[in-house]
Amino acid sequence: MEKSTLTKGFLFLCFGLFLLQSCQKDDDEVKDVAVVYDGTPYQIKTGNFEQPVISSDNKLTVQGVKLGRMLFYEKKLSANQTQSCASCHRQEHAFTDTARFSEGIRNLNGMRNAMAVFNMAWNNNEFFWDGRAHLLRHQSLLPIQDPLEMDETLPNVVNKLKGDEVYRQQFTRAFGNDEINPEKISLALEQFMNSIVSVNSKYDKYKNGTAQLDSVEERGRYLFFAEFNPGFPNLSGADCAHCHTTLNFENDKYLNNALDSDADMTDDGRMKVTNDPNDKGKFKVTSLRNIELTAPFMHDGRFKTLEEVVEHYNSGMKNSSTIDPALIYPLNSGGLQLSADDKKALIAFLKTLTDDDLMTDSEYSNPF
Repeated sequence: MEKSTLTKGFLFLCFGLFLLQSCQKDDDEVKDVAVVYDGTPYQIKTGNFEQPVISSDNKLTVQGVKLGRMLFYEKKLSANQTQSCASCHRQEHAFTDTARFSEGIRNLNGMRNAMAVFNMAWNNNEFFWDGRAHLLRHQSLLPIQDPLEMDETLPNVVNKLKGDEVYRQQFTRAFGNDEINPEKISLALEQFMNSIVSVNSKYDKYKNGTAQLDSVEERGRYLFFAEFNPGFPNLSGADCAHCHTTLNFENDKYLNNALDSDADMTDDGRMKVTNDPNDKGKFKVTSLRNIELTAPFMHDGRFKTLEEVVEHYNSGMKNSSTIDPALIYPLNSGGLQLSADDKKALIAFLKTLTDDDLMTDSEYSNPF
């Protein structure tokens, strides 16, 4: 009896040692799995758009976009680790802010309204309201260093990320090694922002033949695309498409849209970058997609509602030395002369440009 018990105990001990060794082997195998570069391409959703031209030195990869997404939501990029890029570019508002001027980590306000971040892959004429950043990668680093925004230095950002094993591994997957530097940070952020697309609004479905505009939206569509012609008031439109053309409803130009007279102009706009007086008061023409969600409007957020925006072009335009020539005719004609119903119809059409998928797509959401 005693001998049998000892034998069973010995066998149990051996079995336990075998299991321990097996588990240890499995743990070692997990630890030995190498973190390596993964260049699997990331496919941008295009909808009805043409394939965008992506810079050959920063093609999108699944791991590069993932790293950029992590960095976009990473509060370590700010000096006191309280704000990220996403703090002022929120997904539920088409990656912009609802404040007229976003507040930075020092409780200081920025100088201009935060721009929406989507369809950047089709942008080919600089970034920011005044175009001071040539490429999206250049734009990505400036808010980090701006004392009014995240107020951090790039060396500090690098050191914080280097101390995080998760980031060291993800930089390896995205770039082939765990070296972390400002250039790689900017390239990853560029990849993620280029991946954010808005191509599935009601208007897109209308273009595809899978949705219909109601009578008010259709009237608004006509007004949007038709030229201003006061000689034939029943045919005259708002001529919005002069500036908000292409499928992205913008034209990648910098224009003065008659917000201020020369005497009242307080922001030189594009002229700050080019030093050309002909660029005074000119700002980037932004996409009207998702405009229902991106209030307040204009570079300084002066208009709180779409009604105010439409009324500006209808009756509130100001003449100046650099006004866009297309606005002079309606300005000198007493405005667009839209009726109350026309203004409602135009706004109804603008709301068909809202893409609900953008606001809920998990590919763009906070990964933490």
